[in-house]
Amino acid sequence: MAEKRFYITTPIYYVNGTPHVGSAYTTIAADVTARFERLRGREVFFLTGTDENATKVYEAAQEQGVAPEAYLEQLIPVWKEAWRDLHIGYDDFIRTTEPRHVEAVQEFFRRLQESGDIYLGQYEGWYCVACETFWRESDVTDGLCPNDWCRRPVRKMTEETYFFRLSKYQDAILRWIEAKPDRLLPDFRRNEVVAFIKQGLRDQSISRPGEEWGIPVPGAENQVVYVWFDALINYLTAAGWPNDAETFQNTWPADIHFMAKDIFVRFHCTLWPAMLMAAGLPLPCRLIGHGFWTAEGRKISKSLGNAIAPGDLARMLSDASGCEPDVAADAIRYYLLREVPFGQDADFSFDGLKLRFNTDLANDIGNLCNRTFSLIHRLFGGKVPALPGGDSPVRDALKRAAETMAQEMEEQRYSNALQALSDAIKEVNKHLNDRAPWNLHKEGKTDEAAGVIAESLESVRAFTILYSPFLPVAAERIWAQIGAAEPLSAQTWDRAAAWEGLPAGAELPQPTPVFPRIEAPKGQKAAGKAPGAGKDASKPNKKASVPAPSEESGKPTVSQTEPSAESKDESNFISIDDFAKVQLRTARVLAAERVEGTTKLLRLDVEMGEEDRTVLAGIAESYAPEELVGKTVIVVANLEPKKMRGVVSQGMLLAASGPDGPVLVAPEKAVDSGSEVR
Repeated sequence: MAEKRFYITTPIYYVNGTPHVGSAYTTIAADVTARFERLRGREVFFLTGTDENATKVYEAAQEQGVAPEAYLEQLIPVWKEAWRDLHIGYDDFIRTTEPRHVEAVQEFFRRLQESGDIYLGQYEGWYCVACETFWRESDVTDGLCPNDWCRRPVRKMTEETYFFRLSKYQDAILRWIEAKPDRLLPDFRRNEVVAFIKQGLRDQSISRPGEEWGIPVPGAENQVVYVWFDALINYLTAAGWPNDAETFQNTWPADIHFMAKDIFVRFHCTLWPAMLMAAGLPLPCRLIGHGFWTAEGRKISKSLGNAIAPGDLARMLSDASGCEPDVAADAIRYYLLREVPFGQDADFSFDGLKLRFNTDLANDIGNLCNRTFSLIHRLFGGKVPALPGGDSPVRDALKRAAETMAQEMEEQRYSNALQALSDAIKEVNKHLNDRAPWNLHKEGKTDEAAGVIAESLESVRAFTILYSPFLPVAAERIWAQIGAAEPLSAQTWDRAAAWEGLPAGAELPQPTPVFPRIEAPKGQKAAGKAPGAGKDASKPNKKASVPAPSEESGKPTVSQTEPSAESKDESNFISIDDFAKVQLRTARVLAAERVEGTTKLLRLDVEMGEEDRTVLAGIAESYAPEELVGKTVIVVANLEPKKMRGVVSQGMLLAASGPDGPVLVAPEKAVDSGSEVR
């Protein structure tokens, strides 16, 4: 028998507003998982959709003075467009007002009614419309919803409703959880579920009398099905239940239900398993309750008025960096899953997004691509050099990254998986720095230079495949520049670490940076390090780090302190002829790293036209290495080389004395590297 489809779901979202970062977070995680599993050769069924039968949806339509149906038809295209903009590749988009779902809910209700698990009773208690949640009397102490992210007034209700015998399944749910603890992730959320169940489960009211909006209860047309009982059944509906037995057998149970923590304990891990047990259906394999994204410490939600639209974020990031809007959308996907472990809460920051864009995307993968493509064009006429055989530290780094990523993705530890890729890319970039193929080529060691660059290109090929679940469009843009004969969509997980090389001699197209670095406006530091970090900003720093530091101390060889009034005499002037001896040229920073054993020195590998150089600069207290990569700087090009800390420095950077330390001098507009500064 063929393996069943790998079934992934998001919760279905209330459509009383438009998508925001919180709803995007869940959907992106599900999409990344779906793409990862497809890359590994699995047939995947990825479901998302909208919950349209809620009281809050009906009330939102009333506020706008339109019928619920008309209100929904305005919003559903907005949701679908938002998912397209974030490159969400779902297989099915379910709406709970669809006839297939109405039929499934009513059939499910009938079956549980016939088995005796649904009965008519009297409900008295509190109800929160915003959370669509019933609360017992002891839960509500001040007339407000007990959920700390809600705290809105609740309604006191006394009405005849249908009840589901939830209490009957309390022990069975606990046994199900204990049998395989990793069914519920993360661990601390599973502990919350167990504690909640052990407090004692009450039978659940599952209908609302006198409502004008919702799925009618079979045989009781004056009542509608409670929205949560209705909503959970969507996972069965999309899998073909109850009419398409073949599709259902090939799809159910769900492999992963994704959701935020607010609907994890009470509904998905308590009510839903009990409903499935009562219906005699298999239970889902895994449920994951992730944390909230907050804004200034408050949960991001439409009802709180602090929702951040992903489309607006992508446009802002595109404007700041100059990247394509589709690449900016990928960067948002990356940021949300890289910034914190998936189960934890996090506070959203646009500055944090820009920082992650610069450090991980522009400086790591972007820098590796830019340097590799540039070197192939400059040293080998744009033709792919042959990949050497034998052992390689680059290959080892790639293999470790792929193995670690696979392990972390098994339990949806996205941040760890991306960290593994980032660490490996740093190793490849360092290997490229250490081997310095530009110098090998200059020394006539063409084959060695070609081998180093071929290994870098092979790593770009592999990393592009590995990153593709997170960065689908950006990966396509990189793939188009590596000269591969097959499309990225045809690649598999095994091909990522195959170390097979691209066809030698194939011609690469002219490269275009996919992740252009975000530069700060004049007077501000670029994303990458906080201004004055680690320093006392109240103390003026009058030293500039322009000159090459001395071997012994790492301090400038020539004092750059501001001259006193007494020393400002004619002896400080030089002739125009002396100044003409100084050659200043622009250079682009290819790589940067700290020099071991010093706190001030950075080693920079720079490109000056057709020449590559190494320059040491005492700017480590003002600039992090990663924020310099890709920058254009000005170098004193004819300074006598000096060996320091075992490294020969072939120039000196120009910088101004700022209040928090040296500030590098750079051209106002883009210029070619190696341009003369006059």
